[in-house]
Amino acid sequence: MVNLVIMRHGEAEPMAASDQLRSLTSKGVNDVNQMATWLVQQYGHFDWIWSSPYLRTQQTAELMLAKQTDSCQLELVPDLTPDADAASFQSFLDVCLASKPDARILLVSHMPLVSFLVAQFTQTDHAPVFTPAQLVCIDYKPEHNGQLVQSVSTDKLALLS
Repeated sequence: MVNLVIMRHGEAEPMAASDQLRSLTSKGVNDVNQMATWLVQQYGHFDWIWSSPYLRTQQTAELMLAKQTDSCQLELVPDLTPDADAASFQSFLDVCLASKPDARILLVSHMPLVSFLVAQFTQTDHAPVFTPAQLVCIDYKPEHNGQLVQSVSTDKLALLS
């Protein structure tokens, strides 16, 4: 069962007043919408979408949320910024899952953190490089290593169409 999805934000503008204020491009919006549709078709609905507070991740998370049911909640999580610590975030997630072990969670963050999170949750040396809007699906249980189930990018979706 996939209960944890780690996603990199969609393509963002190269420049803004600050890195935190970079917005999605029209391609980024289109790619995220494709991934949102695919995720719901393949894995159904999620309980939470947790996003970095940066603009591009918030925009990505809101597009993903639009394809979810009304019970899905969007939360901004400061520990999902690009330079955050994957091990600390895993501890945070484990505490949340202790109170709701069947929760299904989509994380929206940045490189390099998304790569480090995959390695942390699957306890492997494999830290994949994510393209914009790419996501990785993991079967995760706090007391065990997670199992990487699937990795999907918009390029792979185009090949499947």
